[in-house]
Amino acid sequence: MAYSASRPQILPRRGGRAGRALSDENLDMLSHVLDDCLRIPGTSVRFGLDAIVGLVPGIGDVIGGLASCILIGAAWFRGVPYITLTRMAVNVGIEVLVGSVPLLGDAFDVAWKANRPNCKLLTRHVARPRRHTWRDWGFLLTLMMGIVLVFSLPLIALAWVLGYLMAHP
Repeated sequence: MAYSASRPQILPRRGGRAGRALSDENLDMLSHVLDDCLRIPGTSVRFGLDAIVGLVPGIGDVIGGLASCILIGAAWFRGVPYITLTRMAVNVGIEVLVGSVPLLGDAFDVAWKANRPNCKLLTRHVARPRRHTWRDWGFLLTLMMGIVLVFSLPLIALAWVLGYLMAHP
């Protein structure tokens, strides 16, 4: 399998329809179409079909998330480490969960682009397998600490209020 000097291949050429459908060009095009194929005139704000489909209440973000799973499936077929696959799935999960919130989620879909970073993670693995997994661990650990902080703040505030009420009847 030969790699070009400018950009490594994401997937090797395979015989059959599936190999051509999951070629590096098609995966790059998919991430481009989903994340940034359109531009708001007069600005540098770019968005893709994922943001447009996300406007459909209830099912739009799920459909966009399913389309994003194509990149994760291609990464899995290429033997990308599980921690990187987890990071890719978290990127898509954040996009689907926050994107499902009315109005705020639609703006978030324009700002948060999961497919381009996932395509870069796949390319990174092909260029240097298993070299950058510490970045994936760092990303996930930071995310987990943020989640713990977000969920613990209300509990801390509740404990403080209850302590204050008990001390000052």
